[in-house]
Amino acid sequence: MPRRWWTLVAVSLATFMTYLDNNVTNVAIPTIQRSLHLSIAGLEWVVSSYILVFAGLLLAGGRLADVYGRRRLFLVGLSVFTLASLGAGLAGSGSVLIGARLLQGLGAALVVPTTLAIIIATFDNVRERTTAIGAWTAIGAMALAFGPLIGGFISQHLHWGWIFFINVPVGIVTFAIAVTSVRESRDPAVERRLDVGGLVTSAIALFSLTYALIEGHDKGWTSAGVLAAFLLAAAAAAAFAVIESRTAHPMVELSLFRSRAFSGGTVTMMLWAFGIFGIYFFTSIYLQNVLHFSPTEAGLAFVPMALCMALFASLAGPVSRLLRAHQTVAIGMVIMAAGLYLVSRLGAGATFAGLMPGFGLFGAGAGLMNVPLTNAVLQSMPPERSGVASALLNASREVAGLLGITVIGAVLRSREGFAARHGSSPSVAYLDGYHSGLLVTVALVAFGAVVSYAALRRMTQQAPAGPPIPAAAAELVGPGEPELALQPASR
Repeated sequence: MPRRWWTLVAVSLATFMTYLDNNVTNVAIPTIQRSLHLSIAGLEWVVSSYILVFAGLLLAGGRLADVYGRRRLFLVGLSVFTLASLGAGLAGSGSVLIGARLLQGLGAALVVPTTLAIIIATFDNVRERTTAIGAWTAIGAMALAFGPLIGGFISQHLHWGWIFFINVPVGIVTFAIAVTSVRESRDPAVERRLDVGGLVTSAIALFSLTYALIEGHDKGWTSAGVLAAFLLAAAAAAAFAVIESRTAHPMVELSLFRSRAFSGGTVTMMLWAFGIFGIYFFTSIYLQNVLHFSPTEAGLAFVPMALCMALFASLAGPVSRLLRAHQTVAIGMVIMAAGLYLVSRLGAGATFAGLMPGFGLFGAGAGLMNVPLTNAVLQSMPPERSGVASALLNASREVAGLLGITVIGAVLRSREGFAARHGSSPSVAYLDGYHSGLLVTVALVAFGAVVSYAALRRMTQQAPAGPPIPAAAAELVGPGEPELALQPASR
């Protein structure tokens, strides 16, 4: 097999691992909770720590890859991710597991921005490149679809640590293939400077906000530590905005947000991710602790949702050509909200069949709106800025996923505590809090339908429809990749 196809194998395996790790943990959460005696707040840290570092360093990882070499960063990130996975599987306490998850997030932040860029640099032939991107996208979709099932099966029949151990042999094989097949590439046009001020202030803001939201219920929302964390998050966010507006080479180009389509589309994408991450995490606990599903059964329950997402994503192109992007995205968000609402009406006696209408609608809506939203947002940008715009869109989605877990968690635990103080059993108290968290998410996702319709309407009415941007090119593109990511290669 030619060397370039081995390159595709390497980046696809790496993509599979990082995508899998974003959701394989969710179904195993109740098992981890029992094994390590963790609170709900501890569980939130297990999941959020990975997303926190991944989201905070994603843009920096893309810039470092462009400057110092994508192959080099790919191999370093893959090594960190694989070793951290080993540490996570061996963890005997919540603190060790959270530390390993932080390192996994660091590895993923170095690997993910390089994968598509390596494919683009490797495949000069447009037809081969399209095939390669399609295969890369399919591998990522498989990880998202079957991650919950894999996590459930392992946590039921093996030690939960194997959800992380499976990354070790895959990581070693991927490293061996990459060393011999991946060619070095970089972007000579990118300045060899890193926006350290922006990186530090954004990381402080994200960590402080996450800490306040997760610990607020247990420590008290008016406690000195939690209030100080909220104030630090606000101050760091303000400092970040000032730094980004004044530095010559910002990590985030704030001028992009002057575009109504970009700013509104980014808000919509964040609300979409808010719902996705929130429902996966807390619904897994609901399925196992309230409905008493086995981990495998809980994983199976998520598969139809993922399949509906994939099916309607494939139908999104024809639908958006018929209805325009703003209508398609708004309809998708409304369908998502309807699905969430149906799930919020389920009680302690729900059956597998009873879950499917809500799960199916949620997956269908999520699939229908994602691709046309991404295409519309990126087509609103000049070609030379589309790479940076796609990187920002992706980073915003990860940040929103983090907020989905922490904000819904704050609502859920506050309501759960209230119900428990009034005599409810633990399962009934959790169910009360879970319903409240879902209703907040329903309102936010429904608001996203309004935002997307208003933000994208003018653009789709005034601008002629450009050629569709491949869904894969809209995902996970590192900064500094505008021509490579979205235009055919030329020599």
